[in-house]
Amino acid sequence: MWQTNLKILLTVLGTLGLFTLVANSIPQIASEVPEELSFSGNVSPEQLAAAGEQLFNGAGSCAACHSLGTRAPSLLTDHAGEGTIGQRCGTRVSGEDCKAYLHQSLVEPTAYVVPGFDPMVFQARTFSAAQIWSLVAFLESQGGEVTVTGNDIGASADAAPAAGGVAMTAAPASQTMDPKQLLQDNLCLGCHVLDGAGPPLGPSFDGIGSQRTADQIRSGIVDPNATAPPGYEAVKGVMPTTFGQSLTAAQLEAVVSYLAARK
Repeated sequence: MWQTNLKILLTVLGTLGLFTLVANSIPQIASEVPEELSFSGNVSPEQLAAAGEQLFNGAGSCAACHSLGTRAPSLLTDHAGEGTIGQRCGTRVSGEDCKAYLHQSLVEPTAYVVPGFDPMVFQARTFSAAQIWSLVAFLESQGGEVTVTGNDIGASADAAPAAGGVAMTAAPASQTMDPKQLLQDNLCLGCHVLDGAGPPLGPSFDGIGSQRTADQIRSGIVDPNATAPPGYEAVKGVMPTTFGQSLTAAQLEAVVSYLAARK
C-alpha cells in the first residue's frame, strides 16, 4: 500500500515541478506606477527618446503587447511589410504626420485601430504630458526622425484637455458611479469578457464572483501583478497598475461589489 501512495506522491510532485518549470520559463514584465518626468524647453531628441524607451519597456507595459506583434502590431520591428513604427507612422492617416498620429493614438486608443487587432488598452489619463510625448519620441526614433520638442510638452501641459478630450493628468476617467460604465470608461472591456462579449485576454468578468472574493477582486485591481490567475500567467504584467489612482475609493468599491455579485 505504501508503495502505491509513494508512486502517487511522486507523480503529483513531478507534475507540480513540471508546471512550475513551464511557468518560470514564461517572460514576466514588471509593471509599476510611471515615474514623473520633467524636461526643460531645450530637451534633446535623444533625451526624449531615452525616457520614452524606459517607459515603453517598464512602467508603461507597452512591450507586453507591442514587442512580438501577436496581441498587437509590433512597434519595434516590421509590420505587414510597412517597416518599423517610425517608418510607417507618417503614412497611416492621410494628411497627418507621424508625430500627430502617434500622439492621437496614445491619448485616444480607439481613434486608429490597425485592422485585425482590438483597440489598444492604454490609460493615457494616468500619464503626464511629458511621459506621453517621450513615448512618441521613442516610437519616432524606431526608424524615423524624432520631431518632438519641449514645446510640444509645454503646449499639452497648458491645455486643460488633451487631444480627443482625454485629460493628461492622473484623474478619474469620469465621475460616474455606474460600475459597468466605469469598466467601459477605463478600457477594462478591451481585455475582459462581460456579458459574453469582449476579447478573453484576461479573466472573464462573467461568473468572477463565484471564483474570487471581493477582497481578491479588489487586490487584483489595485495590485494586479501580485498574483496571476490560473491560466493567465503569460499575461502577468500587462494589466496597468494605476487603477488605484485613476479610480476614486467609491468608484473602486462600486466596481468590486458589481464584479463580486456576478456569480
